[in-house]
Amino acid sequence: MTRRPRRNHTPVFKAKVALAAIKGEKTLAELAQQFDVHANQITQWRSQLLEGAADVFGSETRAEPPVSAVDVKTLHAKIGQLTLEDDFLEGALSKAGLLSAKR
Repeated sequence: MTRRPRRNHTPVFKAKVALAAIKGEKTLAELAQQFDVHANQITQWRSQLLEGAADVFGSETRAEPPVSAVDVKTLHAKIGQLTLEDDFLEGALSKAGLLSAKR
């Protein structure tokens, strides 16, 4: 007997098979034959669907979406660098007579 090459099933197909298993209108053997997958695989997809079903409707203690972490030290360093450059350029332009004393 030759082995079949490994197949990758789409999430839509997995959900369809798992829902058919949950309905219980056919036995696992019948579903396995209909969808051409092993009965153990159907059982696994069914249990994954049942475990993740609560996440579809959200949980009571919904976690806040992760806020992008901003490195405050880096931002302060950049502000300091830009302030220093601004002060330097202001002084250099004032000495050269290209910048008035008042802005």
